[in-house]
Order: sequence, then structure tokens, then C-alpha cells
Amino acid sequence: MNTRPNRGWIQWALLALLVLGVALGVTRALQKRSAQNAAANAAAQALQQAPDYQLGPQDVVLVLALALDQTAAVSGSLRALQTAVIKARAAGELQGLTKREGDAVRAGETVAQIDNTEAQARLRQAEQQAQAAQAQAAIAQRGFDNNQALVRQGFISSTALDTSNANLAAAQATHQAALAARDIAHKALGDTVLKSPLSGQVSARLVQNGERVGLDARVLEVVDLSAFELEAALAPANAVAVRVGQVARLRVEGLAEPVAATVARINPSVQPGSRSVLIYLRVVATPGMRQGLFAQGAVVIGRVEAPAVPLSSVRNDKPEPYLQLVREGKIVHLPITLAQQAQQGGETMVMLDGVAGAPPGTAVLRAQAGLIREGTAVSLAGANATGAPAAPATSN
Repeated sequence: MNTRPNRGWIQWALLALLVLGVALGVTRALQKRSAQNAAANAAAQALQQAPDYQLGPQDVVLVLALALDQTAAVSGSLRALQTAVIKARAAGELQGLTKREGDAVRAGETVAQIDNTEAQARLRQAEQQAQAAQAQAAIAQRGFDNNQALVRQGFISSTALDTSNANLAAAQATHQAALAARDIAHKALGDTVLKSPLSGQVSARLVQNGERVGLDARVLEVVDLSAFELEAALAPANAVAVRVGQVARLRVEGLAEPVAATVARINPSVQPGSRSVLIYLRVVATPGMRQGLFAQGAVVIGRVEAPAVPLSSVRNDKPEPYLQLVREGKIVHLPITLAQQAQQGGETMVMLDGVAGAPPGTAVLRAQAGLIREGTAVSLAGANATGAPAAPATSN
């Protein structure tokens, strides 16, 4: 039996199957590569096309037309309008000092005294000298009266009368000098008593009982907490608009509520070193207020009406601050210059005075919306026909 033709047919069949397999492999590889290219092109197009962001009402705020107070910032330490330092007006041993820090004192109340033994002795000496001088003046007066009668009767000459007159004048002068010395001694005795010149509280006790103090030694410091004042330094440009009588609101450390203040005085001269102008604000006394507490706030110097946005919506991740606006369904970055700030409904607002492109009603992204690339398409949830978010409802 001849098998050679069968073998040839088998070889051709195997060759055909091999060619068919290679063709199928090549076809599949080309199809896979085409699918990868299509996916890559689709991904590239998706990257080039900005995503469409969906913004909620909590992400957007409208530019509002507000009438805001123009203010000048002030800060400083509170000081009592009336304070006094009680000093020793005589040298000696201090006695009777019972007041300590925080104790109340009244105006004219005796708070201590200096040992007055020597002062009392000097006063008694001066009183005795005044009495002796008065007696001498009385003797001289009687001698003058007698000589004057004798001259009229012609028993003595007028020269003797002149001598009596001179003696009387000398005795009277000595008496007046003795009275003045007595007054001085009486004042020196009074200077040993230390009295408070005002009503208030003791803020410092500087000496103790039994210490020997010198003249003008500081003994007590008294503070009147019924009225306070704040000294604040302003730049000349800000001080130009400040007037006596303008009101201010201050935050005082330790106090929960702000306190009212009024511009009481303005220093007519600038400070040599800082070139600043000092203004003095009269602060309404509030329970818990103490001398030396730090206070800061602002003086209302005017009122202006301008578009404004919350300060939290201003972004600072570029060299200049800017806002993220929604304009024609896309994000626009608008550079701004920070202007006057004010409080509105518990939120700090910043004016957009002189900024074009952000009229009232423009949608601005809040801080929680995050950074969105300029030109990105966005849609606003609850937007009206103009594309702006619906205004929030307000309660009366």
C-alpha cells in the first residue's frame, strides 16, 4: 500500500494550520493594540477637558451691597482715670498702716501716720514763744500809750515817744513771727498724718509698719475703678478722620462682652520717635474691669456703602489675594485688594471697593469649596434662571 501521498497531504494541512494560527495571533494583537490606543486617546481627551463640578448652596455666597462702618483700629492698656500715690510728707517711723492691696479707702480717710512726738514738741514750743511774744507786745503797747499821754501833758519830749513807738513795732513784729512759726509747726504736725486724696482701692502697699521712711517716700497706691481711659497710638493717615466724641467698641481681655468707649481727647502733637498721634478714649466702667488690662477694638470714623464678601472666601495661595467667582458656568479667579473690614451677622466682611467684575449678586466660592482650577465648568445646585444661587431666606 502506498502511503506517500497521504503524508504529503498531512504536511500541507499542518502548514496551513500553522499559517492560520499565526494570522489569528497577529489579528488579535492588532485588535488589542487598537483598543489600547483608543483608551489612551479617550483618557487624554478626558484630561484635557475640565471636570464639571457640582456646587451646593453651602459652597457659594453672593456678593452683597452693605453699608459698612469705616474704622480705625486701636489697642492699648486700660488705666484708671484717677490714681494717687500716698507719700510721706515727713520723715520718721511709720505707724498705724492697716490697709493692704484690694482694701477700699475713702477720700480723706487716714491710712497711716508718722511718729509725731517731735512734731508735737515743736508745736508746743512755738505756741509758748507766740504767747511770750504776745506778752512783750502788750507791755510795749502800754508803754507807748503812757508815753503818748505824757507827751501831750508836756512831761517828756517827743523823742521818747518815738522810741516807745519803735519798741512797740518791734514787739508786734516779733509776735507775728512767733505766730507764723506756730502755724508752721502746726502744719508739720498735720503732715505726719497720711490721708487718701480719693476714694478707691489700694493697688500697692510699699512699706510696712515700724519702718523709718524718708520725705516723699511712697507708702500706698490708690486706684479709682469708677472710670477708665485708653491711650492708643494711630498713624497720621488714620488719625486725620478721628474726632472727639466718636464712638468705639473694645474687646477687653477677661470680659465676655465688648465695652463702649468714646474719643475724649486727641494729642495735638505727634510722637517724636514713632510719628504717631495719641488719642485718649473714655471707657465705660464694667464689673471685672481692672487697670492694666489689654484692650483692642476700633473707632468708627465714617460709613461707606460698597460690595462686600466674607473674609473667609478670600484666597491667599497666590502672590495676590483673589476670589473664585462663578461666571457663565465657569470658575474665574479675580485678584482683589483687601480694603475695609467690618462685622456683619457675626461674620467678618471685607469690602470690594474699586474691584471691577464682582457686582452685588455675583456668586463667590466659600473657603470650604476648596481650590478649583480657573476655567473649570461648574453647576450650582438650586440656581435660578440667571445662574446665580437662590438667595437665602431671612427671618424678620
